[in-house]
Amino acid sequence: MREESLADLLGGRRGAVDATVPPLAFVAGWLATGQSLWGGVIAALAAGAAVAGWRLSRGAKPGAALVGLLAVCLAALIAVRTGRAADFFLIQLVSNAASALAWTLSIVLRWPLLGLIVGAVLRQRTRWRRDPDLLRAYGRASWIWVLQYAVRLAVFLPLYAADQVAALGVARAALTWPLVAACLAVSWWVIRRSLPPDHPGLRHPVTADTRAATPAPT
Repeated sequence: MREESLADLLGGRRGAVDATVPPLAFVAGWLATGQSLWGGVIAALAAGAAVAGWRLSRGAKPGAALVGLLAVCLAALIAVRTGRAADFFLIQLVSNAASALAWTLSIVLRWPLLGLIVGAVLRQRTRWRRDPDLLRAYGRASWIWVLQYAVRLAVFLPLYAADQVAALGVARAALTWPLVAACLAVSWWVIRRSLPPDHPGLRHPVTADTRAATPAPT
């Protein structure tokens, strides 16, 4: 049987792909209307509504579908208020900077966010944290997620400062699902390399209780 990976547990492909549609629509509308901010905003809102409707029709929870649309509305509002098309991407800059900081702090405090996320998905609460091997593995792998946000910031910030709207849209698409997929694959590799060969895996934290319940070899 194939070993379960982080991509299997966390998924995220649909959400990551859907997140690229409104920004690309914004850029397309902005260019098609002679770099009109309202042209981009209307196109992005239409695309966001279409994505939310499609997700609802596929059985997504209303809250999850509407969060994406709300983010598009907020991005559009910021751009309209400032009158600068590049500000449509300002939320992405802020969210990536905040995420990089949050993931770094979680590692320093020995509550790595990757462990919290996987533990919640597996309904382990914080039992994984009582396994020293898992705690160390999640901490190391969480640095890959910090790097993911740092890469985005390194690309987005110069483009934002230079007011490169079209390039921001392309970068947003290129650094969403492809980067998330790479992050999942590399962080899974780091976890596997960090765990001892005899460790039972993410679903089975080895705590003091489980060690006591394991029969001694004869």
